Amino acid sequence: VVPGETALAFYKAKNPTDQPIIGISTYNVVPFEAGQYFNKIQCFCFEEQRLNPQEEVDMPVFFYIDPEFAEDPKMAKVDLITLSYTFFEAKEGQKLPLPGYQ
Repeated sequence: VVPGETALAFYKAKNPTDQPIIGISTYNVVPFEAGQYFNKIQCFCFEEQRLNPQEEVDMPVFFYIDPEFAEDPKMAKVDLITLSYTFFEAKEGQKLPLPGYQ
């Protein structure tokens, strides 16, 4: 992905059980310092998703890396940014965990 240009990525999720699952996804950017330059335009994260039994879906993320990334001297040696997602099953009354807080 070239900083400043939009990109579209798809993440695959599968419910391998025989019961429907409703869940929420959170994302993580590595290295952490590059996260400030990652901008989601449209994302499935933080919204409840229902997966029926044995259902497999492709979930899109439309994003860009801020062009200032290329100008930041702290990012000079960063040539790989990893975007990952964790899917949490939503339970009634359960709050979404906040990264880094107990």
